[in-house]
Amino acid sequence: MLIVSPSIAIAETELVERFLRADGPGGQHVNRTESAVELRFDVLNSPSLPDEVRARLLARSDRRLTSEGVLVIQARRFRDQARNRDDVRERLVEVIRGALVAPKKRVATKPSRASKERRLVGKQQRGKIKQTRSRDWSHE
Repeated sequence: MLIVSPSIAIAETELVERFLRADGPGGQHVNRTESAVELRFDVLNSPSLPDEVRARLLARSDRRLTSEGVLVIQARRFRDQARNRDDVRERLVEVIRGALVAPKKRVATKPSRASKERRLVGKQQRGKIKQTRSRDWSHE
């Protein structure tokens, strides 16, 4: 059981792990051991996720999410399989926890009259500076 929050726990049967050969350092032994871990979690069909969390996860433009709604996370940071398994599970929990909080709605605002005035005054000042530059060049 993978505990995400007090209200969300994911059963081990929902997680599909695959072990791969990792690239990187490790000497001769690296060619024989499958220390990298690929974790697949079916976001679309998971009974453990509330509907709003599922919708937020699927709405993300995450390249790790397949078109079938499966989240694929790989871990190959460490040389041994157990640490990579822990790492990939922690990363899955972080992704789901990120979707627990609803994003704040943006409140549309208008610039104040004073800020518009300051902007226009600044534009006039910059324009005058540029006008004086162009006159200097025309005399020569």
